[in-house]
Amino acid sequence: MQLLANTVALASTYVLLAIGYVVVYRASRILNLAHGELMMLSGYVLFALLSAAPGEPIAVLPATLVVSFLVGVAVYFVVMRPMAGHPLFSAVLVTVSLGICLRGLVLLGWTADIKYPLALMGYQNRPRHLLGGAILSDADLLSIVTAGLLLVGLWLFLTRSRLGIQMRATAESPRLAAHRGVNIHLVFSVSWGISTFAAGVAGVLYASNVRLDPEIGVIGLKAFPVALVGGLDSLRGVLPAGLVIALLEILAIKYVNPLLSEVVPFLALLLMLVFRPWGFFGTKEEIERV
Repeated sequence: MQLLANTVALASTYVLLAIGYVVVYRASRILNLAHGELMMLSGYVLFALLSAAPGEPIAVLPATLVVSFLVGVAVYFVVMRPMAGHPLFSAVLVTVSLGICLRGLVLLGWTADIKYPLALMGYQNRPRHLLGGAILSDADLLSIVTAGLLLVGLWLFLTRSRLGIQMRATAESPRLAAHRGVNIHLVFSVSWGISTFAAGVAGVLYASNVRLDPEIGVIGLKAFPVALVGGLDSLRGVLPAGLVIALLEILAIKYVNPLLSEVVPFLALLLMLVFRPWGFFGTKEEIERV
């Protein structure tokens, strides 16, 4: 049972991050390779706000997530919108540069020292005993619940709200959507906002559960195979892909070598690219775009 619990907890982090990759790609066909650094930035925003208002997590946590959303919107208007009309490959390179810049700014502002935001909140990350003798921390359980709620909320938003339907239409054909009166720049900016919001949730939870340092951006890179294995244009594939890759990683840690944990997601990606390059629920046409 502990192996299953660890798998679900790890998968929840991957799901939160993979959602961001998929939402941005569906909307703009851009692979955001700065996603891990945006996750890291949210963790440092949390730390900065807690340092300014220690012991006020009820106000700080929502504020951190709002800032995360606004950062995504700003990234689109300041960095990505000027790339309109340029090759998509150029836009991807811009996200790589953005990630490097964000990491540099964090190092300048906070150095590379490990920080623990949870201590500033005044809370303890207590272990919880589950059925079958499994043990997970409060932050692990919160991560699992949050990932499920975000998936359900995003599905409701995309299928029931006017803006969500416009986002789906823009994902199918931006030019046709624009001709029908859809404000595609609003759609793109909201997509980037949702993406960084999801990354912000992952960053806050990981920083509270494990640690905060500039290296946690690597987790965003490890979540990239989850998005590809599930299908880069499909939110349906995020959950099964996250569970499969998390299970393989936990098995590798337990029965082979813990050092393989960094490699397993990319090995799974290589196998998927060989046998089903469009992923579990992606479309064949999208692999040609990638």
